[in-house]
This record gives sequence, structure tokens and C-alpha cells, in this order.
Amino acid sequence: MSSPNTGAWREFGPRSLPVPLEAALLCFAEHGYHGTSVREIAARAKLSVPGLYHHYPSKQSLLQGLLDLTMNELLQRSEQALAEAGPAPVDQLDAVVESLLRFHMSRREQAFVASTETRSIEDGYRDTYIGYRDRQQHMVDGIIAAGVGTGDFTAADPKAVGRAITTMCVGVSTWYNADGASSPDEIVEQNVGFARAIVGYRA
Repeated sequence: MSSPNTGAWREFGPRSLPVPLEAALLCFAEHGYHGTSVREIAARAKLSVPGLYHHYPSKQSLLQGLLDLTMNELLQRSEQALAEAGPAPVDQLDAVVESLLRFHMSRREQAFVASTETRSIEDGYRDTYIGYRDRQQHMVDGIIAAGVGTGDFTAADPKAVGRAITTMCVGVSTWYNADGASSPDEIVEQNVGFARAIVGYRA
């Protein structure tokens, strides 16, 4: 019998970020990290600058806090999707690609900032952030390698194919529009098809 939480990785409610991080997210998405001042974030959060610093001691700590929450949610959803997919590599590929796509559509602002502000991360946090990204990429790479091993996929360079698929999914956050011509389900169906083609899936 299925768990009542089965498929929960597909469900997205409103963002529930702490007020300072929500304010930082909106400012970073609109003006970029370097184009945003701490005073602007505090005003958006309806806090004084000292009040903001009480929670987050610097603009960099706001970015890092935002990235921690974003990447942990992404990884949790991807890992749940993979766990529920079953043993077949194609089903695992479909599930993880769908999870990535739905996250980057439903959490578009967070995903956009996480992708575009990598350049703004200071050295002390860079290894942590790269570790998050590597975990996600290794998940995709492992599925593709397994599919090549079973003969389900024919990709000649699984790692290059894995990077291409991840880049395709991440890129959705730069162009997705909830009022656009294609629904999320249609975008998922189309891009899952692209992913299958890229890995050389043999039906």
C-alpha cells in the first residue's frame, strides 16, 4: 500500500521562508546580489538594519541562508522522487528530471538566484554550495551510468549527457512563465522526452 506521502515531491505550496530571507530573495531576484543593499532588504522585511543584523549579520549570510534552504529542499525532493521510482533506470530518470523541472518552475525565484549568484558566494561557503550541486549531479550521473550498464541507455559519454540534462532542467527557471502557453505538466512531458532522447533510451 502506498504511503500517504507518496508523490509529495510533486506538490508545492507557497514559499515559507523566514521574513528576512524572503525579502533578500525578492531583492536579489530583482536587482542582483551586488545591486542590493542591506538597507533595501531591511526595508522590504519591515525591519531596522540593526534588527536585520540580529538575525543575519551580513548580506552574505542572507545569501548563504537562502541557498541552504533552496538546495536542501531541491535535494530532498529529488531523493524522494528517486526512492519512489523503482529499480528501472528509465523510471528513475523520468522521476528525477520531473522533480528538477517542477522545482525550477515552482521555486523559480529561488532557483534563479541560486543559479545566477554562484559568482557572489564567498570562499568560506563555496565548498558547501558546490557539495550541494555535486550531490544533485551525481544523482543524475548515477542513473545514466546504471542505464548504460543495463543496456537501456546508449549514451557514449554519460557524464557529459548528465550535465546537459541538468543544465536543461535548471534553465527552466530563466524562462518559465506561469501564464505562458505551456502548462507545467506539458513542460515536464516535453523535457522528459528530451532527456530520454539525450541518454539514447531504448524502449
